[in-house]
Amino acid sequence: MNTFTPGELNALVSLLDDTDYEVRSHVREQIISLGTEIIPFLEEKWETSFNPEIQKEIEEMVHDLQFSLLKKRLIEWKESEDRDLLTGLWIINTYQYPDLEYEKLNAEMHQIYFEVWTAFKNDLPPYDQVRIINNVLFNNLRFSANTKNFHSPANSMLSAVLDSRRGNPLSLCAIYLLVGKKLGLPIYGVNLPNLFVLTYKSGDLTFYINAFNKGLIFSKQDIFNYLEHLKLEPKDEYFEPCAYLQILMRTLRNLSNSFEKLGELEKVEEVKELMSILED
Repeated sequence: MNTFTPGELNALVSLLDDTDYEVRSHVREQIISLGTEIIPFLEEKWETSFNPEIQKEIEEMVHDLQFSLLKKRLIEWKESEDRDLLTGLWIINTYQYPDLEYEKLNAEMHQIYFEVWTAFKNDLPPYDQVRIINNVLFNNLRFSANTKNFHSPANSMLSAVLDSRRGNPLSLCAIYLLVGKKLGLPIYGVNLPNLFVLTYKSGDLTFYINAFNKGLIFSKQDIFNYLEHLKLEPKDEYFEPCAYLQILMRTLRNLSNSFEKLGELEKVEEVKELMSILED
């Protein structure tokens, strides 16, 4: 912002509808080089402009700046030691909701945890503890499977799932997992084909939880039966906990599939770009 005076910035913006493509490209480069700090100025210019060409150029620049910030945050997340799940999901969330603050998402998740915690009892057996979590999440708070709009991009946006109380298997499991982690329970994500579930894994005790079916508890044999039904060979990864990076990868894959079904191919390419960051 310090590179140009307000007058110079106004002059640059006024050139965004220049008939010369090279002039427009140069102006875009100049403005984008100023970084995300320029976004509020650009948004103000968009609101006060009556030129649809300039508004379109501003929208594209703001998106490019926000997308660059998202990629930077995702790289930092991948390079961080803990790879915090909520932080990672928030970063992906900012693809659709760039103004969403982490603090808002964290506060909403804390409120859900508090609701579960007030009903929770540490001295109960694991199965009963899980039933308490199920009762609060799926009966009291009314989280449920979004079967009507299963392929909606909103199902991969944690903030949208928290607002609507509807989600896909992965987003519902993520909420359950975040609550379980905060309670100190050995609950982890499991990457099954066509379905994401949870496992309670401690010592000699292992069982599974289907958050997409109101926290249904099932066994290892049920997974064998499921794989047999799909005519798939059992693999260790279908039974064991997966890393948070895999949860983010699957979230992005779901998002890419959603945009593909909507025919939003530019967004598909951008999401694939985000996936490549986590793959590198």
